[in-house]
Amino acid sequence: MQIATCNLQLTIYNLKDFGYKISADKQIDFDTNDNVVITKVLRMEPSLQLCIGCGSCTATCSAGQYVNFNIRKLHTLLRRGEIKSLKAEIRKCMFCGKCQLVCPRGVNLRNLILSIHDSLENHGL
Repeated sequence: MQIATCNLQLTIYNLKDFGYKISADKQIDFDTNDNVVITKVLRMEPSLQLCIGCGSCTATCSAGQYVNFNIRKLHTLLRRGEIKSLKAEIRKCMFCGKCQLVCPRGVNLRNLILSIHDSLENHGL
């Protein structure tokens, strides 16, 4: 009987260390997110509405080769209104301009990133 109890405790201990855990909620609540930045950015750079999300900008990004930077992620964070994540992500850009050269829709990405910077500063972040 003692051997069975020992095996059961060993099994429970192994399952705890196996890697299963309850993940944080990844649901997006658009009511709590701030849309002030996206409205300011769209006023300053209306070409953002032309973006089709093809990923050419991300594929040629020089910063993306050295750090985890993704312009499509930046666009998604901006659309969702996730300002804190947006601020952390935008600081990774090196302003090389390759993204703007390869964009098939002609989105002025350098001006877009500068507009996001200005909007975040004016917003107090």
